[in-house]
Amino acid sequence: MTDEMMSLRGLLEKSADADVLREMISFAAERLMELEVSALTGAAFGEKSGERLVQRNGYRDRDWQTRAGTVELRIPKLRKGSYFPGFLEPRRMAEKALTAVIQEAYIQGVSTRSVDDLVQAMGGTGISKSQVSRLCVEIDERVNAFLDRPIEGDWPYMWLDATYVKVREAGRIVSVAVTVAVGVNTDGRREVLGMDIGCSEAETFWTTFLRKLARRGLRGVKLVISDAHEGLKAAATKVLGATAQRCRVHFMRNALAHAGKSGRQVVSALIATAFAQADAEAARQQWRRVADQFRTKMPKLSALMDSAENDVLAYMTFPAAHRTKLHSTNPLERVNGEIRRRTDVIGIFPNEDAIRRLVGAILLEQNDEWAVQRSRYMTLESIAPIGDDDAVSLPILAA
Repeated sequence: MTDEMMSLRGLLEKSADADVLREMISFAAERLMELEVSALTGAAFGEKSGERLVQRNGYRDRDWQTRAGTVELRIPKLRKGSYFPGFLEPRRMAEKALTAVIQEAYIQGVSTRSVDDLVQAMGGTGISKSQVSRLCVEIDERVNAFLDRPIEGDWPYMWLDATYVKVREAGRIVSVAVTVAVGVNTDGRREVLGMDIGCSEAETFWTTFLRKLARRGLRGVKLVISDAHEGLKAAATKVLGATAQRCRVHFMRNALAHAGKSGRQVVSALIATAFAQADAEAARQQWRRVADQFRTKMPKLSALMDSAENDVLAYMTFPAAHRTKLHSTNPLERVNGEIRRRTDVIGIFPNEDAIRRLVGAILLEQNDEWAVQRSRYMTLESIAPIGDDDAVSLPILAA
């Protein structure tokens, strides 16, 4: 039996007391560190080998706070380079970005809500601008590389949605839209394509954002799904040559506002009959029949249905297997929920760079999660025909 196994058995055979769990954690940590360092050096501890890459150089002590209490670690040091245990790796990118934004707000004297308490809880006393700057540079490099990466292949479907956050700007507190673009390519894979900060109501904003995506390589977009924005609709047509789909969920909220409390259930059920049709033509016919039923008692609702018909039913011209994911911006809800959860901690951002840093880190982690998922967001068999059409030719983009 190996020495390691005998040592572990000795720990397990001890009587149950408060120190056993910490000793077991320490034992496991030491073995993990030895394995990692042996891989870095090319030889085990004390082993003489011609394949050794670097010599060891003693240890440094570090206290590791665990749920079982404080564990004292002896972390191996190397003569060249550095070693840091994998199980003590710095926090995930989004958590580091959140810390950076909180610290940035703190040192600038613009922290809000419970930010001061959070900084103290994170050991933030004595934070220096240089420390925050180094952390921000590290995060910004990764976030910018991700958000500015080339976009390859065709992306038939793209979802756009915005979350509003508050930021200090020229001495005022203003609300800005953080817009996220997610797409599905002809392999059925989903990715975060980009983000931008600005006023989501203006056509100039949407045109600039979509042109940035196009310059990075975005092409082949057939359908853009978003809330009702005339500016976005115009920009999607002009820049991408794509059809705009108005989010069905948001439309229903607008429609029910014209129904009154007593009529909402009936209105919702009748409009839903149009969505239940098998094809686009049948859906349009049913939509008009329902609008006509409301014309006398609810003329504003009928007028809304008349104006929204093409945008709300645009998804019906696409494969039936995709329609549940195309009719609304719901596929972005989980992403936006995580963005809201993290940004609510900040309250008011010190500047737009801080927004990009935190939201970009969240999107980077989300994209990584999607990348390792085995199943495609849309099956290859169902989405392949969408990409068989000639790619949409993009207009020449002005700088």
